[in-house]
Amino acid sequence: MLNSGSTPKVTRRTALAGLSASAALLAMPRIGRAADETIRIGFPTPLTGPFAAEARDQVKCAELAVKLVNDKGGIGGRKVELLVRDDKLNAGEAATRTLELIEKDKVHAVVGALSSAVQLAVNEVTRARGVIYVSISQSDTINEAKDFSKYTFHEALNPHMTTAAVARQTLKKGMKVAHLVADYAYGHEMLRGFKRAQAAIGADHVGEILHPFGAADYSTFMPRLMSMRPDVLCISNFGRDQANAIKQAVDFGVKQQMKIVVPVILHNQRLAVGPDVFEGVVGGANYYWGLEAQSKSAAGFNAAFKAANGGAIPTDYGAYGYSGVGSLLAAMQAAGGTDTDKVVDALEKLQYDLTKGPQHYRKCDHQSVQSVLVLESKKKSAMAGDNDLFAILANDKGSDDMLRSCSELGHAT
Repeated sequence: MLNSGSTPKVTRRTALAGLSASAALLAMPRIGRAADETIRIGFPTPLTGPFAAEARDQVKCAELAVKLVNDKGGIGGRKVELLVRDDKLNAGEAATRTLELIEKDKVHAVVGALSSAVQLAVNEVTRARGVIYVSISQSDTINEAKDFSKYTFHEALNPHMTTAAVARQTLKKGMKVAHLVADYAYGHEMLRGFKRAQAAIGADHVGEILHPFGAADYSTFMPRLMSMRPDVLCISNFGRDQANAIKQAVDFGVKQQMKIVVPVILHNQRLAVGPDVFEGVVGGANYYWGLEAQSKSAAGFNAAFKAANGGAIPTDYGAYGYSGVGSLLAAMQAAGGTDTDKVVDALEKLQYDLTKGPQHYRKCDHQSVQSVLVLESKKKSAMAGDNDLFAILANDKGSDDMLRSCSELGHAT
């Protein structure tokens, strides 16, 4: 779900880092392309760094979406090519790679990102150049009017959606809630979402502690959190930070005192530290392979991924890569090609069901309206197999009511 840079305390200034040197390029007109050439999709993602496991899953699933279209003859007879670039989880690097994809590789659209800073930097480049960008990283900011453009689409869930769903399943009126929060955009947005949700429920906020991105040692934070005597501890971080924070919380006996919840529970991090550490932890998710028991599209996605990847199962952040690229290609099919305005119009009208049920992009902010899962990590004795990681506590169906209103985001209504 995500969000950081190599220096992850993200402001609008850092999100746009690296762009000034490319101002001349941004002002250049779009370069025309032949109608019969290969359709090229740029895909920046952090193949190196602490989110690399999730990024690799994104690439595998994006490649699957491309393969399935190409196996059926492509789009109007044109084959599709995915151009993957390592953004190194850095906004400036992402801006540079995105400019190269547009200017050198002549991509028709861009999909990707795993960071708020990276996401916003990519978006600045693509909207200045009139190139469609489908973001697959959790963020509330990208939906707001100041960062939005008609070329910007947000396939991922956003913090408002995930924190609200998790809070509904775990918090009750009068409960005391404490927070351990990564000190950059992802953590800040998740904290804001949890505070909003707990206020609506009537739970009491007893304190919050910020930790630096990539912290290896959480020992100084745990006694302070325990002294707050909360009923629930919300840990808002991502990637290896999530695994490390939960493991050390368990070592300190936190779970004997309080429930641990996370806004986004990560498949790869649960695998990294095992069932005993994550047992009972509750979190939100965009996808879980176990949905195949109740969703035909999930079963189809799982089967296609297994066939292409030696029987392996797709993961949560992998599913974003599949649905982000898949929805874009479906819109191109509907538009009859890659004309940008026609594809934008097709995306705005698109009704798609690729991994878990119906989705569509809301008109005002291009947020994908979709279901939100709430999962609980199983104890080892309850697992039917190595991949049986989570129990599905809730599957909140997608609706506009799950989102912040268009007017709140600053869009004209």
